[in-house]
Amino acid sequence: MSAVHDFAEETISVQKHVRIALAGNPNCGKTTVFNGYTGARQHVGNYPGVTVDRKEGEVVVGKTRVTLVDLPGTYSLTAYSMEEIVSRRELSVGNVQAVIDVAEASALERNLLLTVQMLEMGMPVVLGCNMMDEAKAGGISINMERLSKSLGIPVLPMTARSGLGLKEVMDAAVKLANSGRREPLRLSYGTDIDQALRQMEAKIASAKLLVDRYHPYYTALKLIERDADMLAEVNAADAKTAGELEATSRQVAKHVEDTLGASMESVITDHRYGFIRSVLADGVLTQDPSKDRLAFTDKLDKVLTNTFLGPIIMLAVLYLMYQITIEIGAYPQGWVEDGLAALGDFVGDNMADGPLKSLVVDGIINGVGGVLSFVPLIVIMFSLLSFLEDCGYMARMAYMMDRVFRMFGLHGASVMPYCVSGGIAGGCAIPGAMATRTLRSPKEKLATLLTLPYMTCGAKWPVFLLLATAFFGTEQAPTIMFLLTIVGWVVALLVARLLRSTFVKGEPTPFVMELPPYRFPTLFSVLLHCWERAWMYIKKAGTVLLAISVMLWAMMKFPEMPEDMAAPYEQKVAVAQKAVDDLPQDAAEEQRSAAEEALSEAQNEQSEAELAYSLAGRLGKAVEPVLAPLGYDWRTDIALIAGVAAKEAVVGTLGTAWSLGEVDPEGEEETKSLGDRLKAAPNWSKATALSLMLFVLLYSPCFVALVVIKQEAGGWKWLAFSMLFNTAIAYGVALIAYRIGLSVWG
Repeated sequence: MSAVHDFAEETISVQKHVRIALAGNPNCGKTTVFNGYTGARQHVGNYPGVTVDRKEGEVVVGKTRVTLVDLPGTYSLTAYSMEEIVSRRELSVGNVQAVIDVAEASALERNLLLTVQMLEMGMPVVLGCNMMDEAKAGGISINMERLSKSLGIPVLPMTARSGLGLKEVMDAAVKLANSGRREPLRLSYGTDIDQALRQMEAKIASAKLLVDRYHPYYTALKLIERDADMLAEVNAADAKTAGELEATSRQVAKHVEDTLGASMESVITDHRYGFIRSVLADGVLTQDPSKDRLAFTDKLDKVLTNTFLGPIIMLAVLYLMYQITIEIGAYPQGWVEDGLAALGDFVGDNMADGPLKSLVVDGIINGVGGVLSFVPLIVIMFSLLSFLEDCGYMARMAYMMDRVFRMFGLHGASVMPYCVSGGIAGGCAIPGAMATRTLRSPKEKLATLLTLPYMTCGAKWPVFLLLATAFFGTEQAPTIMFLLTIVGWVVALLVARLLRSTFVKGEPTPFVMELPPYRFPTLFSVLLHCWERAWMYIKKAGTVLLAISVMLWAMMKFPEMPEDMAAPYEQKVAVAQKAVDDLPQDAAEEQRSAAEEALSEAQNEQSEAELAYSLAGRLGKAVEPVLAPLGYDWRTDIALIAGVAAKEAVVGTLGTAWSLGEVDPEGEEETKSLGDRLKAAPNWSKATALSLMLFVLLYSPCFVALVVIKQEAGGWKWLAFSMLFNTAIAYGVALIAYRIGLSVWG
């Protein structure tokens, strides 16, 4: 047995608790490793002050409890992106005792750049060479023992998909966690740089500058690299010493540029790669020349990213996703709707009439329940999205869209914020706005920020599904959903072109992206990702939307009509009720039906008048003249106003409004779905539904998204612009669609 494997077989420490970080490049399989260790014992949040995902999970190894911290995927620790900054700070001040560095075995040279930088920090690192099955299939062989000796750290093989090697790597990390910080790896960057590093390290150590966070050598190295984040940290800690160090780093940087004609960062990066190549060339990495160099991934990409076939296949994949979601999801959605209707009937039959019953049935069950009925479809869509992400096809979509984006003044990296926002459906504009931080051009970032709300985010999905299935049927609904996605993209690109030609002019920047190899994702990984997203949706419905539903119910219920205003309606209902009660037992069916219809009309008039008198009704009536050309009545207007708080609230508000505004004398209304109620309403039609779907797609982002856009764009004017400009665009598009719809469907 090799010495490498002895790391996992020696006695495990009796230390009670350690924190171990999980690091690696994007697409190295780190998420699969994290899930393999923690399973469902993980929680997701955000790092303090930023919106980069923070994942932690608990693992028990022998007598040691391990908190595993999943760092954001990053290629280096240079402070260019928020992911890099967060990773570096977590390693420096996050009380991490060891690092498991997950490296893709078939791309070892690129992955080792991050490893070298962590070793330069002085971090105890275990290198896990992941996806060994793919490396072997490609004829790649790695001498783990030799690589371990060259780097001075444990190096172990692993295949996270099958779980092979996970235990050995974790055992080695726990053992290493007790050894404390190690001396940093010191590479030679040339005489001039090395000399400056020694001088700066001595000065930093003498001043005890940031020694509680970084080794003095690492601080000096980052200052030599002209790392902006480190410069800010040093200056905040000791401005006088920072000025002296800054002078030294500027002097050596100028000397390097004058003599080599290159920036300090590029020189240091070249030396790091030179070290990595020398290590790999020393009998560590070998390639079987008999293996086919055109890998499976390359063969697939010749078709899937083909200039002509690629976009066609991409559109077909999107349409198929909608088809599967709606066709399969219709069954469980119907079960949920029936269950909610039964719950409403049960609660209604067992509660006394009054405001509390109205709150529970009309406000909560019909409000929140209308959103929850779409959970089965959301689960199916999220499962398909997780599969596309994990198998590597989402990255190909971004690659293909870059060709189009450049024509509209956007950067290829804008694709991912669009996709996160719902460009492939089911996303959210809030993390989408955060994802624009990867864009280095302020102009391209701003254009992306202002146009990504046009995507079909998950919050808009219930509205689209409700109206598409109710008015166009389950057969045409997938086509409607697909076309809405395309409209979102088209409008976003056209508006981006307009912005880049007017308000946010600027030169385009180049786009560089790594395409991960295709992999068949594990069922566990897909289900876990699906559960995370679905649970966030359910949690939002049970918290934010519950609060909004209760507030909107109160606005639609109060103030109540004064007695003098309510009296004529009550008298009309009483007369109609008496007419029904006075009918003889042998009355003709036509006579009884006419009397009951008169009673229903009287009750509906009373309910509608009460709703119109409420605070929400008055607000809806106030904006009705403005939105009437789009085909909306005042109750729909209430829902659109609520949608500015949260788009899901549109469905909940419609459910509450039509619950309060219509009454069926036999109680049948309670068992009807919201879609059935809207379809039966006299002022609703296919043209109205189409107009409303487009308006919801394009109008003002939700309140939280607006706040994030303001933070990322850096000004209230852009919040106002996004709210007002998007609503104006939505109004124009919805008006055209409504007029066309009337001419087609009448």
